[in-house]
Amino acid sequence: MNIGLKTLWILLLFMVTLSCQKGMVIPTKTAADILGNPNYLAISYGGYRENTRDIQPSLFELKEDMKILSAIGIKLIRTYNVHYPHAENVLKAITELKQEDADFEMYVMLGAWIDCKNAFNWEVGEPNHEEESERNPVEIAKAVSLAKNYPDIVKIIAVGNEAMVKWATSYYVQPAIILKWVNHLQELKKSGELDNNLWVTSSDNFASWGGGGAEYHVEDLTKLIHAVDFISMHTYPMHDTHYNSAFWDVREEEKDLSKPEKIDKAMGRAKNYAISQYDSVVGYMKSIGTNKPVHIGETGWASLASELYGKTGSKATDEYKQAIFYKHIREWTNENGISCFYFEAFDEQWKDAKNPQGSENHFGLINLQGEAKYSIWNLVDDGVFKDLTRNGKTISKTYKGDLDALMQDVATPSSKLKNIDLIEIKE
Repeated sequence: MNIGLKTLWILLLFMVTLSCQKGMVIPTKTAADILGNPNYLAISYGGYRENTRDIQPSLFELKEDMKILSAIGIKLIRTYNVHYPHAENVLKAITELKQEDADFEMYVMLGAWIDCKNAFNWEVGEPNHEEESERNPVEIAKAVSLAKNYPDIVKIIAVGNEAMVKWATSYYVQPAIILKWVNHLQELKKSGELDNNLWVTSSDNFASWGGGGAEYHVEDLTKLIHAVDFISMHTYPMHDTHYNSAFWDVREEEKDLSKPEKIDKAMGRAKNYAISQYDSVVGYMKSIGTNKPVHIGETGWASLASELYGKTGSKATDEYKQAIFYKHIREWTNENGISCFYFEAFDEQWKDAKNPQGSENHFGLINLQGEAKYSIWNLVDDGVFKDLTRNGKTISKTYKGDLDALMQDVATPSSKLKNIDLIEIKE
């Protein structure tokens, strides 16, 4: 080797070594590396600040949110809305943050909304659950395009969100429609059009994955479970404090306990209720002869609600109970190698725009005022949000950090509920 070539070789070796030291060369992570890894906490994310999705969060606002989530320890987010600029702008925001800081890591489970013919459109006709919406191919095509344009960020595509569960009477589809699109994406992987390491799933209620009644145990569901790379299931004990409240009632032997003790007992049963739904899906999956990873695509607990879950209903919603559930679910999933896309990062007010106290508006760990709820007060104390802002405000604690004041809004569980129908929310 002549002196010129030797010098060039040494220089190149030095540059590669320096790049690695500075974090410029980061091995590509795959869904297989990330899912189930407690070092890659997951969360459901929507960046909407206003009461309508017509007002989109800016790129600056999305970057604010990504920095906050990264400070919490989140490295994997689940987001939908590819039919709005939101999803693509989230990917742009992450890209810019990676360009600004080579050590910044954030990956995405990208959802494509799927619904049936005439969904949410009663003027045209009743929903036809056997046929799909004309919009579905557009949703899938956009998700594919984004996955191809951002392969370093998009690691998972989810076909539909609670699209098969039969209580979603305004829009649900039969499993055959979800199967069709999952197979389509798997074929794109085989052909090389999509990265073969991209994982494909559908994100749906535990019952839809076979953990519920026999009406879900159909041949197309079996085919779907065999077709996906993993199962993304939802479990919501909070909703069942109204719909199936046996675990929520204060037991006879608990009646003389203090209010916090009664709540802690009920929340422990709520955790076990979620675990039982998870186990029901795993059990059904194994009963049909397969063994895929099962992760939690959604679970959460609202901090405020009117009617069903609030003070006139099951008395389930407040920041104290939300914090207990968050702690329980993170500990259980981390210890068992389960990813949990906790619902959700920030409060959003568009989901129940006509009812500011509707539970769907209050699932976030951080509220619209940039205040950390009780679940993550400890992170404020630890200084993880130092120099970070949301909408120009530093991240402070709700209730000004006064736990006694918070506890004034905490009620003992009750199953004496009003019979009010659950409102369906379109992602």
